Amino acid sequence: MAPSRLTTIGFDADDTLWHNERFYKLTQERFAGLLAAYSEPESLEERLLAAERRNLRHYGYGIKGFTLSMIETAIEVTDGTLPASVIGEILEAGRDMLSHPIETLPHVKETLSALAGDFRLVLITKGDLFDQERKIAASGLGEHFHAVEIVPDKTRDTYETLFARHGDGAERAMMVGNSLKSDILPALEAGSHAVHVPYELTWALEHANEPVAHDRFHQVAHLGELNGILAGMQ
Repeated sequence: MAPSRLTTIGFDADDTLWHNERFYKLTQERFAGLLAAYSEPESLEERLLAAERRNLRHYGYGIKGFTLSMIETAIEVTDGTLPASVIGEILEAGRDMLSHPIETLPHVKETLSALAGDFRLVLITKGDLFDQERKIAASGLGEHFHAVEIVPDKTRDTYETLFARHGDGAERAMMVGNSLKSDILPALEAGSHAVHVPYELTWALEHANEPVAHDRFHQVAHLGELNGILAGMQ
């Protein structure tokens, strides 16, 4: 039986339900190989991260913005002499990312199946609309969710709005995800419970400190432990 005060659970998608960041890591290594004659990998990584940070407000989150940031960085480190063939290689790397296979993380399917009868499940993800829709369809998980929301960013207002739209308000909701910055802190600010599920890799722009003293903050090693958190809240 679901806890009476909790009716809605939001789930992040990338690196919470399926692998994602590992493909960015592999592409960055490919990018470093293409620019090896112009820049050391560590310096190139710093400049790429700076470009991504600058470009978020222009391109948003996702692979297309990442690809454009790689091209911008490559032009910078080559002082504008970047061969067209290398631009083509970068574009190809971006296209490869947009077709990468979807591999769900352990315990995801059984956890969603177990919870779907007792709670409204809402998938809340940010990034490129077409790419996120592709991944949701390929994952086969869409049937478990009452609603799917693909948003430009995740803020306190995001969770207040979505948990009111699809549930009984933020205070009777829980957000589950791998990013402290996007999934945990703003959900807590909205008044929700938040469950952090750490992933093996975290993008530098998603780093944040754990709100360990917050009474609505929880952490699990994997999604299979989520039922234990919910049981303890009854």
